[in-house]
Amino acid sequence: MWRTRAAAACVICRSLANSSYGIKRKSPLQNLHLVSRSIHHPYYPSSKFQRPPLRISIKLFSSLNRLPLRKTKLLNVKHGYQFHRNFWLARLASRLLKVRYLILGSAVGGGYTAKKTYDQWKDMMPDLNEYKWIVPDFIWELDEHIDFEKLIKALPDADDLAKLLPDFDKIGESFTSLKGFFSPGSPGETAFRATDQGYDNDKQFKKISDKEKIDQLQEELLRTQLKYQRMLERLEKENKELRKLVLQRDDKGIHQRKLKKSLIDMYSEVLDILSDYDASYNTQDHLPRVVVVGDQSAGKTSVLEMIAQARIFPRGSGEMMTRSPVKVTLSEGPHHVALFKDSSREFDLTKEEDLAALRNEIEIRMRNSVKEGCTVSTETISLSVKGPGLQRMVLVDLPGVISTVTSGMAPDTKETIFSISKAYMQNPNAIILCIQDGSVDAERSIVTDLVSQMDPQGKRTIFVLTKVDLAEKNVASPSRIQQIIEGKLFPMKALGYFAVVTGKGNSSESIESIKEYEEEFFQNSKLLKTCMLKAHQVTTKNLSLAVSDCFWKMVRESVEQQADAFKATRFNLETEWKNNYPRLRELDRNELFEKAKNEILDEVISLTQVTPKHWEEILQKTLWERVSTHVIENIYLPAAQTMNSGTFNTTVDIKLKQWTDKQLPNKAVEVAWETLQEEFSRFMTEPKGKEHDDIFDKLKQAVKEESIKRHKWNERAEDSLRVIQHNALEDRSISDKQQWDAAIHFMEETLQSRLKDTESVIEDMVGPDWKKRWLYWIGRTKEQNIRNETKNELEKLIKCSDEHAAYLANDEVTTVRKNLEARGVTVDPCLIKDTWHQIYRRYFLKTALNHCNLCRRGFYYYQRHFVDSELECNDIVLFWRIQRMLAITANTLRQQLINTEVRRLEKNVKEVLEDFAEDNEKKVKLLTGKRVQLAEDLKKVREIQEKLEAFIEALHQEK
Repeated sequence: MWRTRAAAACVICRSLANSSYGIKRKSPLQNLHLVSRSIHHPYYPSSKFQRPPLRISIKLFSSLNRLPLRKTKLLNVKHGYQFHRNFWLARLASRLLKVRYLILGSAVGGGYTAKKTYDQWKDMMPDLNEYKWIVPDFIWELDEHIDFEKLIKALPDADDLAKLLPDFDKIGESFTSLKGFFSPGSPGETAFRATDQGYDNDKQFKKISDKEKIDQLQEELLRTQLKYQRMLERLEKENKELRKLVLQRDDKGIHQRKLKKSLIDMYSEVLDILSDYDASYNTQDHLPRVVVVGDQSAGKTSVLEMIAQARIFPRGSGEMMTRSPVKVTLSEGPHHVALFKDSSREFDLTKEEDLAALRNEIEIRMRNSVKEGCTVSTETISLSVKGPGLQRMVLVDLPGVISTVTSGMAPDTKETIFSISKAYMQNPNAIILCIQDGSVDAERSIVTDLVSQMDPQGKRTIFVLTKVDLAEKNVASPSRIQQIIEGKLFPMKALGYFAVVTGKGNSSESIESIKEYEEEFFQNSKLLKTCMLKAHQVTTKNLSLAVSDCFWKMVRESVEQQADAFKATRFNLETEWKNNYPRLRELDRNELFEKAKNEILDEVISLTQVTPKHWEEILQKTLWERVSTHVIENIYLPAAQTMNSGTFNTTVDIKLKQWTDKQLPNKAVEVAWETLQEEFSRFMTEPKGKEHDDIFDKLKQAVKEESIKRHKWNERAEDSLRVIQHNALEDRSISDKQQWDAAIHFMEETLQSRLKDTESVIEDMVGPDWKKRWLYWIGRTKEQNIRNETKNELEKLIKCSDEHAAYLANDEVTTVRKNLEARGVTVDPCLIKDTWHQIYRRYFLKTALNHCNLCRRGFYYYQRHFVDSELECNDIVLFWRIQRMLAITANTLRQQLINTEVRRLEKNVKEVLEDFAEDNEKKVKLLTGKRVQLAEDLKKVREIQEKLEAFIEALHQEK
């Protein structure tokens, strides 16, 4: 009897499914309930009638009652009956149809008649409530999906019917066939009679063989399921190959035409820009993404790999491997490849070498993103995976939730992971993929409580139970798994529940072998045989389809709202800019950097515009300031103590040679480098008037310091400069009186400067003179009085001997000390010598200045080599040699600066600017302020709004 009822239901279902009007959605056959697949045509052994195959559509069956239903291709179904033809009835119907009022009545009452006919058929159907589980769910929900208004609108008008009069003869034949279908002895009558008779024998059938029939039915269902599963796998494989060929054909034309970006790629770009604009994931970012959360080692990474169909993530036994969020954008493509957002390298996921390189690269990026002293990072790694048959969506793999901080982890690791997870899940449009390990006790789970806090109603949560194969072996009560999948064990609520198997625990397993193992397990699982789990709730494939449907549903519902929000934000930012900076262009940080870069390069070029005279004057002056002390103290003063000109010149030549070989070239290069730095700094820091923008000051200072730090003077410059300086100092020939007077002037300036310094030192030693004491009421200290008495005594000694040596003899020191003691002044011999050095130095400088004045008319004697003359001006010749060496050195350094070093400095500046341009953190640090931040926000908001609008337009076009 149950077979006859099922056969009748099958015939009625097919008859109702023939009409496509009013049915809103379609679904593939493989998504129907398993029982409905087992009811097929062999249940009509006596039927010999066949009908040409019709294309029908069937509603999707899904456990996610809030998810959108998927549209699929129409399937060919063969019906096991055909109409009996009756020619006299056809002729009668044909004549009746010629009456015009029947035509008008059919047009007016067509909708009502269709509805009434459907209601009559519905009333004629037997009550199958007790066997409702046998009939597919879509039969009971059919009336909910028939749109009668659409059916009425679809009926033709009277004018259109008038044009169809020639075809009404054929309609009459259809009426004849319909009557024949319900005539005595027809398959329709037989089916309904069998149904009525089945009702009478229902109780008797239950008593006799209810349990046996159910067991047979379950076995038949499993055999049918395996049969159709193999058919579906074969069709899916063929479909996948065809799609791959189509995509490859399109891929070959990429170089010839510019392909449009896919929807998921456009959406992923929007999310990347949002993460840069709003790194803290505030309320402004409400765009959907699939957030994968779970306890550590719960298998969430394996689930993600099964969805991506590749082993792309690094693995470790019990060790935390996911140290930062990883955003994976899945899209369909001709080749199975992966690439990072900031890289152009493609990893071929069909090759094990590329898979290993990809896992290594992900691990390196994760470790580099983790700051020192931390275990996890908030920085998101963006990865795109393309391949045939992949579901389009954006998933974010988060670090696993832990209950205890172990050794080697930062103390705040647990709190950081919680804050990262909450930051992603607080988005009201984020789909939470909650991963629970089925092989451990449910009470040990932490993530379920966290998910319940973020989504109490379960409107955007999909629960996934992993390692179901281990759970079936280890769990004493299988009903516990059923409670989990039905959402009765955990306090959390979910949109849907799935059970998956993601491998045997071997990291070297391929995705294909895991899929085969998963399908084999569920085919033989007692959980499925005993109906504890439903077919649509198992396998990662069904999970992937459900998540993709939910993702795109939320995208369509929220993207336009987000576009409007960013449009309002853009208006506010533009208004703020107009009010605060009405005369300035909106330059973001990168544009400001380019502007500053051009200014800096222009300032470096300005160094080449400095006149040679200016360079040489600065170099000569600075070099003499550095070496003048050495020349006076170590060369001139020792040589001047000699008794004759020969000894003087010999001493000078020796000391000049030593100085040139060891110190002078190095000092000259140091002076040149410092001079270049000073001129470069002057050009970089001097204000440019009204055009000066202080927002670049920090950047220019940093560029200057880094460029100077990198610049090194040419090492060969010292060697060539040493030869030039040595030759210049060897020359003693003064060619004319002008050079002679210039040397005298140079010597006088130098000696007067030294004399002034010496006078200042003596004044500090002996204190103020009587004029300052009377005018400023300043007194002398005890030590200054002692030094003053010592000074007076030493001046008497010099007056007694005009040609006294530079150093005091011991007996002279004793004489001075005793003379001071006789006046009641106790003095130390060291103090006497120290005071003598300054007194004699002042005496020597004054004597040298007097001698310099006498040598003004000595050029004539110099030309005669001072023959027959008591005047000797060898010190003038020394200062001329020094002056000429300074001029030649300055000229040489100037040529090196202009021809070599300025260009090398410009090259260093360009390299520094290029490095800074690639370092976003450096730019953020050096280009700061409200103006910069406002321009940055404007740029990001405009870019996000434009991307969203382009995405919305593409989304509408796809519909």
